[in-house]
Amino acid sequence: MSEDDLFEAPRPASFPPLMQGEELAAGDPFAKACMRAMLGCDSGLITYRISADHLRAALVLAPEEPLSRAMLALPACALGLQNALGALAPPEVAVHLGWEGALWVNGARAGRMRAAASSDAPEAVPDWLVIGIELQLLPRGAGEGGGEGGLDPTRTSLAEEGCGDIAPLRLLESWARHALVWLSRLDAGDIRALHEDWRGLAHGLGKEVAFEAGGEALSGHFLGIDEDFAMLLRKGGTTRAIPLTHLLEATT
Repeated sequence: MSEDDLFEAPRPASFPPLMQGEELAAGDPFAKACMRAMLGCDSGLITYRISADHLRAALVLAPEEPLSRAMLALPACALGLQNALGALAPPEVAVHLGWEGALWVNGARAGRMRAAASSDAPEAVPDWLVIGIELQLLPRGAGEGGGEGGLDPTRTSLAEEGCGDIAPLRLLESWARHALVWLSRLDAGDIRALHEDWRGLAHGLGKEVAFEAGGEALSGHFLGIDEDFAMLLRKGGTTRAIPLTHLLEATT
């Protein structure tokens, strides 16, 4: 972090022209974005909150395709987050993406992606779609004056992985820019690039995985993804295609 970052006065985030920011002093930006979307806010709104130990933000979108296709915005925004961290973190930091939304830094979970929509009907065009991000900035408990890192080897924070000098506001702004690039490529029909880049960063691909999604505990051999990013999960002699819509969170 530069001296300018250390002494920079608090300021609102600066987003690309197609995006607008709304900073929260309290509460969950994801829930706030869903509420604002229900009330009919413009696409491109980013609600965000930066605390001592967390960065949380959510982006409101207005899809023009059926939900099954619109959900590609989730891996697109995940790639945007990976690209943002890749641009700001030290070169030795490895960032990977879990299909279910987990963000892995140097082999441990440091955050997650979230998604909600006005409808969970795959063939319906939703009125809105919200994509959220959450990042652990400090070791768990550090924001409350206690806690130690390393107690759970499966979980980590940016500070523990050599990224403590990244200014959270600049990371948020970088995510917005990179996410917009990927969303624009999706709009242009460049789905192949999304698949290729995501596969190169996928956590657990070709291995046994276990996670919870849609209130269901899932496990099996992660074979890959289909053209709509459904996870191909083999368990026993059966292969199941789990659609991205399975990751949607309830909004009521």
